[in-house]
Amino acid sequence: MLRFSRNSSSSLECLAVVSQRGNSTIASYKDKKTFDKILIANRGEIAIRVMKTAKAMGIKTVAVYSDADANSKHAKFADEAYNIGPAPSNQSYLVQEKILDVVKKSGAQAVHPGYGFLSEKYFFSRALRDMGVKFIGPGEAPLKCMGDKVESKQIARNAGVNTIPGFAGILKTAEDAVKAAHEIGYPVMVKASGGGGGKGMRIAWNDKETIEAFRLCSSEALSSFNDDRMFVEKFIEDPRHIEIQILVDQHGSALYFPERECSIQRRNQKVIEEAPSVLLDPKTREAMGKQAIQLAKAVGYENAGTVEFLCDKHKNFYFLEMNTRLQVEHPITEMITQQDLVCHMIHIAAGHPLSVQQSDLKIVGHAVECRVYAEDPYRGFLPSIGRLSKYKEPSIARCDSGILEGTEISPFYDPMVSKTITYAPTRAEALEKMRHALDSYVIQGVGHNISLLRAVLDHKRFIDGTKISTKFLAEEYPEGFKGYHIDVPLSQKFAAVVFFIHTSLEERDYSVSGKKPPSHRRMYFELDEYNYWIGHSNKTDGKFQRYDIFESEDSTTPLATFGFTSDWKVGERVIKTEFEDGSVEHTQLIEVLPTGYKVSLKGSDKKVKFLNPISKKLLKHMPVLKKIDTSKFVLSPMPGLVKSVAVQPGDKVIVGQEVAVIEAMKMQNVIRSEKDAVIKSVLVKTGSSVHVDEILIEFEA
Repeated sequence: MLRFSRNSSSSLECLAVVSQRGNSTIASYKDKKTFDKILIANRGEIAIRVMKTAKAMGIKTVAVYSDADANSKHAKFADEAYNIGPAPSNQSYLVQEKILDVVKKSGAQAVHPGYGFLSEKYFFSRALRDMGVKFIGPGEAPLKCMGDKVESKQIARNAGVNTIPGFAGILKTAEDAVKAAHEIGYPVMVKASGGGGGKGMRIAWNDKETIEAFRLCSSEALSSFNDDRMFVEKFIEDPRHIEIQILVDQHGSALYFPERECSIQRRNQKVIEEAPSVLLDPKTREAMGKQAIQLAKAVGYENAGTVEFLCDKHKNFYFLEMNTRLQVEHPITEMITQQDLVCHMIHIAAGHPLSVQQSDLKIVGHAVECRVYAEDPYRGFLPSIGRLSKYKEPSIARCDSGILEGTEISPFYDPMVSKTITYAPTRAEALEKMRHALDSYVIQGVGHNISLLRAVLDHKRFIDGTKISTKFLAEEYPEGFKGYHIDVPLSQKFAAVVFFIHTSLEERDYSVSGKKPPSHRRMYFELDEYNYWIGHSNKTDGKFQRYDIFESEDSTTPLATFGFTSDWKVGERVIKTEFEDGSVEHTQLIEVLPTGYKVSLKGSDKKVKFLNPISKKLLKHMPVLKKIDTSKFVLSPMPGLVKSVAVQPGDKVIVGQEVAVIEAMKMQNVIRSEKDAVIKSVLVKTGSSVHVDEILIEFEA
């Protein structure tokens, strides 16, 4: 199926992304001829990212889309779009023959693979070459050897690149993995040779965890990459994840860019990235860059790639892997170097020499990227699916996304909503800009991780930057993330904002009826463990609206007084308030409730009680809803596909014992019993589709 999209806004969006990057890259190539038409063999935000540069270069774009993506943003943004089959990626985006068929039909002269799917498959590159179509990426040989994590480490070692100790070979069974772990010494990292993106890798601290990791990782890798070969290497404790972007043309020029730090991770998947790293000094940066180039030359690499390293606190660094594609986090490199990496990739593929030299790649400012995911950080980062009933990206940040309001977040693909990127002259300013961007990011209809991102951005250890590692989230939230911590000053400040919202809504309502609004008496405020009484302050100067916070209804001396200005208008979702102390807060009004308001503060949805004195007295007479007892059941914590069931009726289980495995967005999630019990019934079977909170297993009473 061929569909032509409407591109009335396309040129404006292209210009926006070009100007955002201060993009002189296109001009630097002086209108050198590249391609007339490019197919992007991907979906979502990366497909749109590539299309924007291609369109700015005057190149027509071709999209492919699955049935689930029929109304997607990337399919509409392209000049042409072709359906390639059912939603599961192994029936659409991973089927090489379908992509090649669209290449022929569309007449595309080159293919950009984006990241994931077929981007690092050497046989895809070879098939395109045989068709006379350019693959915008490295050649078949480097794709093949760098795509095999065991072989890549051997090559790196031979090229003089620092490497992590590990088992030099493929492991066939879990028992082999345990034997290798004993030789290396715990802790170890169990990894899929063809894995990536956090999938197919787990840390193991003992034999039991090694056996489980081998089983889960091989299954994930087979599902996501059709390659379940496994290996084991030493896990470097307290490491920082730092990577070097490279560009290599066909004329012998090889450049390395300033580093990106990607140490804030969950499930071995990056969450927050920044450039440059707080850790590195110029000497270490140069050493890492030179080793990255050594590796590239050793395999005859061409085009864009990234060499990933683990660094310890002493700045010793070890080769982790080479990603033979454009990275998810490439925008932060673009921001601090003012280069368009996609433009360079296209020109390299067209045979042109690089238009920049190593001396041109200087660090200018600081950039931060937050990956906004549709997931529940309060339930172990389990994916969240559903329709985006409200969606609005912050205007003060660069947001690379592939969704629109009304988009369905499906269980078939990665749950990333967007990459939100901020740039400023200093790290502190870039972080502050990111805080404001996330606070004003409107997402409704699915769960998201903005509360976690905000908590990290405000954490003293992260702000300092010198003592972070890939274990940051595990160390700071050992019992799991419980939400953004609201302290006393913030709760009082927020109480004043809610009073402002309430009186504004009240004045709007009375202006419609023509009646005089009631005098602004004290109101009762309750949020989590905090409760106050709030009223207008007598300390006014006409510039700031001031509010007094009291301990009780009858208190005469306020606990605190807050003054702020705001140009918020009733009907707007985001309330921006600028306080007397210079701080700026963004609050989102989600819903008016019978006893108050549902709001979003620091990425967390909160129900606030806000009552007049009479309503406060009557509240105690309201019946309290009883919580439903679910202790007799094992519920699915996420929507997904049941991959296996480990128990049957009559079995005895203990706390922590595996009862089932559910796959969601290509990640294997082990479901464990939370009590010692006897299985009464099993309500699902392998292959069943389940929704969130669906009953999987029932225990005997």
